[in-house]
Amino acid sequence: MISVHSIETFGTHEGPGIRLVVFLQGCNFRCVYCHNPDTQPLEGGKEMTSEEILALLEKQEPYFKETGGLTVSGGESLLQRYALIDLFTKAKKKRFNTTLDTNGSILDEDSKKLLEVTDLVLLDVKHIDPVWHQKVTGAANNVVLEFAGYLESINKSMWLRYVLVPGYTDQKDSLEKWGKHFKDFKNIKRVEILPFHKYGFYKWKELGMKNPLENTPVPTKEEIQEAFDIFKKYFKEVYIR
Repeated sequence: MISVHSIETFGTHEGPGIRLVVFLQGCNFRCVYCHNPDTQPLEGGKEMTSEEILALLEKQEPYFKETGGLTVSGGESLLQRYALIDLFTKAKKKRFNTTLDTNGSILDEDSKKLLEVTDLVLLDVKHIDPVWHQKVTGAANNVVLEFAGYLESINKSMWLRYVLVPGYTDQKDSLEKWGKHFKDFKNIKRVEILPFHKYGFYKWKELGMKNPLENTPVPTKEEIQEAFDIFKKYFKEVYIR
C-alpha cells in the first residue's frame, strides 16, 4: 500500500509533458521553506494500491502524448521506496513514463531497485554547504550528494532543482560551489530555480505550527536573475520556475 497525501491531474511542472502527480504522505526533512507542512507527518495519508493509481493513469493516458506520464513526489517519495518499486514496475510494463521527485536522502538497495524502473529523477539539492543544509532542512547533505553521484554513475536522467530563499540559500559563494560541484555531470538535463514564495503560509497557521520564514521576503527579480546568471555559467539548460 502507498500512503498518498493528494493527487494532481494534469500537472505540468513535475517533469516533462502533462502528468499525473502523486504526492506522498511523510517526509524526513523539515525544510524551513516547506509549502506543504501537512505532508510531513508519516500518519494521515490515504492508503492506495498500485492498481488504483494505475487506473487513474490509464484514464489520463490520452493527454500524455510522447512526454507525459507518472510523477511521484512528496513529502519524501523514498520513504515509500519499496511500495514504489511495485508501482513503477507495473507502470513501466504499461509503457508509462516514470518520474521520481526526491530529496535524495536515502541510498540503499531498494532505492537502487526503484531507480532501475525510473525514467527521470527530479533531485532537490537544498544547499551545497553542509552547515547551511542542516540549518535549512534539519538534516545532513552527505547522502544527498552521494545519491546525485550514484545517478551520474548509472547515467540516470536528472533535473536538478534549487529553491532560492533570501538569507538561507542565496549566498553567492554557495551558488558558485553548487554549480561547480555538478557542472561535469553528464546526466543533468536541466537545472530549475524555484524562487521562494508564501503561497503555503496559511497551512502553517492552520496546523498551529510556527513558521520560521514568516518575516522572510520573497527574492527580488534581481536576486533571481543573479542566481540564474551564476548557474548559467555551469549549465546549458537553466530555467526559472
